[in-house]
Amino acid sequence: MVIRKFERRVESLVEGTFARLFRTGVRPVEVARRLTRDMEQGRTVGVSGATMAPNDFEVVLSSDDYAEFAEVRAALARELLLLVIEKSQDEGYEFLGPVDVRFARDPDRAKGTFEIEARLREGQARGGAGVLTLPSGEMRTLGAMVVTVGRTDDCEVVIADPNISRRHAEIQPDNDGWVVVDLGSTNGTKVNGRRSQRHRLRHGDVLGFGEAIVKFHNQ
Repeated sequence: MVIRKFERRVESLVEGTFARLFRTGVRPVEVARRLTRDMEQGRTVGVSGATMAPNDFEVVLSSDDYAEFAEVRAALARELLLLVIEKSQDEGYEFLGPVDVRFARDPDRAKGTFEIEARLREGQARGGAGVLTLPSGEMRTLGAMVVTVGRTDDCEVVIADPNISRRHAEIQPDNDGWVVVDLGSTNGTKVNGRRSQRHRLRHGDVLGFGEAIVKFHNQ
């Protein structure tokens, strides 16, 4: 399931570019399958009894493949990061720190081949990619821009729910993370079931906008 969702997202993002990139022999879906396999093989049981999965991934390409992927490396890294988060949600995995997926090159590696180095790495989840899981199941990454949540089409996150105000709330970058701020909505904004005017988001927070539930992950 997570692989199929990954394929659909990648195809929609860089549809024209990938017809050319497939000639390299390294297909994004192959990288995705190897990454999820390495997550499963690298998982371990933590002190609390939770299943901990690798959260630091380096995809090593040949110099030629690395250069040919230049146009889409950032988009691919973002989609692979979302894949890791989706896989962790499906399997109930937890992480020791923020998730990071990046590409590297090895001049001695043959074109059309790759390897993935997967590690469990401790650290505070900060900066990097904040991710919202929307009621539709769609995942949206956060960055340095303010994201407005509401019912109208001019919002960055549009949720068609009559209980949500036209411009209901904002998710604002703040220092090394994000805060959710209610914009005076009629039905309010809830964080983990409690009404809140302003709240610094933490990994795993559940946001309520009207009747809609949005999950936040800081990876």
